[in-house]
Amino acid sequence: MMDWTDRHCRYFHRLLSPNARLYTEMVTSPALIHGDRERLLGFDRSEHPLALQLGGSDPVELAAAAQIGEQYGYDEINLNVGCPSDRVQSGRFGACLMREPDLVADCFVAMRDAVSIPVTIKCRLGVDGQDEYADLQHFIETVAAKGCTVFVVHARKAWLKGLSPKENRDVPPLNYERVYQLKREFPGLKIVINGGIDQLADVQMHLQYTDGVMLGRTAYHEPFRLAELEHALYGTSLPTREELVERMRPYVESHLVAGGKLQHISRHMLGLFQGLPGARSWRRHLSENAHQGDAGMSVIDDALQLCLRQARSRAA
Repeated sequence: MMDWTDRHCRYFHRLLSPNARLYTEMVTSPALIHGDRERLLGFDRSEHPLALQLGGSDPVELAAAAQIGEQYGYDEINLNVGCPSDRVQSGRFGACLMREPDLVADCFVAMRDAVSIPVTIKCRLGVDGQDEYADLQHFIETVAAKGCTVFVVHARKAWLKGLSPKENRDVPPLNYERVYQLKREFPGLKIVINGGIDQLADVQMHLQYTDGVMLGRTAYHEPFRLAELEHALYGTSLPTREELVERMRPYVESHLVAGGKLQHISRHMLGLFQGLPGARSWRRHLSENAHQGDAGMSVIDDALQLCLRQARSRAA
């Protein structure tokens, strides 16, 4: 998720879920080739398994970007053919590429031949006038014929004309059955479902029909859901939220010593207490203080104490 799942977010999410596969925010191939690679690609080794998500439509550029990602140590290269933002439309990549399955297939082949790690595709059900299952079927069939075996499918189509990127996350109706149909028709492919999934029961239900489930905004806004899912699916111990704050301490302090700002990390922790008494105090204290130039770990500690104090007051 662009501007959200940066390295600090992923480090935090890895503490919540040791087994989940994490994805970077989408990076365009030109930015990666010509830009600050360490800023765009740097990550902590604890984040593995980790996929680099690329955006682009030029097979040569994407191949070069995939090679850079492999050299940095990523475990997977994922081509995003699902993002509906204005920026990606003007650059001829993202969801608009669902109209060009042959080009996507060429991009996949170029990346696959350039690296030794898996290359996967993230897509939507279709775009604009692509209302029939046959449109999605043709797209998957075309790209799979070139050797792609893993597709992450957001179970909504994208409306590139008339809806904002935000509206494209909610307005187009979800159609999970269409993703299930893909798995039935292409049993040899790995089909991962995405879109509007936020409850453990939903995850368990989708896993009966698909090979995996991707969480997006729920994982960001209510990150403790990741810990709960990890506990339910893998049997790992469920940490308390206070324990998670303490586990973040060395990382936060290291970041501050290196000259980083507290808000770079704390903004990803705002939803940790979502739904619990004290959550508002936690968010407010971090939001009002973490941006200060001298903000340190004590800001997080104070926010935690405010949150716990309010929770105890509610319970009394």
